Amino acid sequence: MPDLRCTVQTCTHNQNYYCNLDSIVVGGNSAKKAAETSCDSFEARKGGSAYADAYSNMEGKEASAKSSVACKATECMYNKACQCHAGKISVEGGNACHCGETECATFKCGCA
Repeated sequence: MPDLRCTVQTCTHNQNYYCNLDSIVVGGNSAKKAAETSCDSFEARKGGSAYADAYSNMEGKEASAKSSVACKATECMYNKACQCHAGKISVEGGNACHCGETECATFKCGCA
């Protein structure tokens, strides 16, 4: 499992820059660059400020640096059998309102 860091503080799963999901899905079937990927597991925080409770335990589960990462970005050099095999990945998108505003910043095109 990759070491997963996340800067998307508007996501309900983000706790202290870690994800409280055991697994996430990175989208981007035909991606050739990071901006064409997304965190398909993104869910916008409900109610109040986007940053409300950003550092609290929202789901009753502790966030972890390790998550399983299913990857639809078939051109990524770290994608093997639709699983991410990078040592560390970073999901970015600071103030995202939907998954299309997020990206896997670790994506590297393995295409020729």
